[in-house]
Amino acid sequence: MTPLALTDAEAAYGETRVLGPLSLALAPGERIALVGKSGAGKSTLLALMYEQWQQREVALMPQALGLVDTLSVFHNVYMGRLDRHPWWRNLITLMRPRRSDIADIEALLEGLDIADKCWIPCGELSGGQRQRVAAARVLYQRGQVLLADEPVSALDGPQAASVMQALADGYPTAVLAMHDLDLALRYCTRVIGIQAGEIAIDQPSQRLSVHDLQPLY
Repeated sequence: MTPLALTDAEAAYGETRVLGPLSLALAPGERIALVGKSGAGKSTLLALMYEQWQQREVALMPQALGLVDTLSVFHNVYMGRLDRHPWWRNLITLMRPRRSDIADIEALLEGLDIADKCWIPCGELSGGQRQRVAAARVLYQRGQVLLADEPVSALDGPQAASVMQALADGYPTAVLAMHDLDLALRYCTRVIGIQAGEIAIDQPSQRLSVHDLQPLY
């Protein structure tokens, strides 16, 4: 995989610029945490990355999750690979899933401690359970790069750590907007702090502490 980059990227709402211009590069094997207070521009920056990089096998885990409430957990996870199969196979899977697909997805759900919800409609799940389903979907997708917007915001300490570890194992190259600074420093190799739409901090995580990042808030 070649490095991914943004050059002089910017975004505006109407005539009000809310992000940039800024430039950055993402190297293979690098995991970037985007940190900063709400409204700083983290989600906007992720959206720009997805817009420019989506042809490079980028998997997206949006903050809104994008789950279909009427479909089972299994089928929501299966949607991660819809574009890899012909329409007729996807239609058959909706009615009668293959044993191999069930086994693969159940293994992912087991690792995220949600296998018992496999055939339950997503609309019946709690916020934390839904977030784990969305994580399972991007893991099942197996893209080259993960872009995730607050991937563990609805999870407690042990569950959040478990999902972060699964995402780290599945996607060595990633950009994650994070609200939990401890998790950001623990699971990412580089931290970019966004403040008022600009890059205020860009350092290897091992050089930073939570105290160093507090001025962003």
